[in-house]
Amino acid sequence: MAATTTVCLEPRVKEMLNGLKTHREESYNSVIERIATMAYDSEPLTDSEIKGIEESLKDIKAGRYYSEDEAKKMIGID
Repeated sequence: MAATTTVCLEPRVKEMLNGLKTHREESYNSVIERIATMAYDSEPLTDSEIKGIEESLKDIKAGRYYSEDEAKKMIGID
């Protein structure tokens, strides 16, 4: 048997949850579980991937990038 927990929601949040129900009788537990499952990342970025993204953002801010057309020309795609 599941444990029961009381959660305080603002009325607008409750209405949002109501709008996410797949049917009228779906429990809030099911709605919240569906949302949490969708939000959970089972393969989070590694430190190396985060570092690569940060370096790429620095390159973009410094203007070190090619447009799509430039990149296509460089690799011979028209």
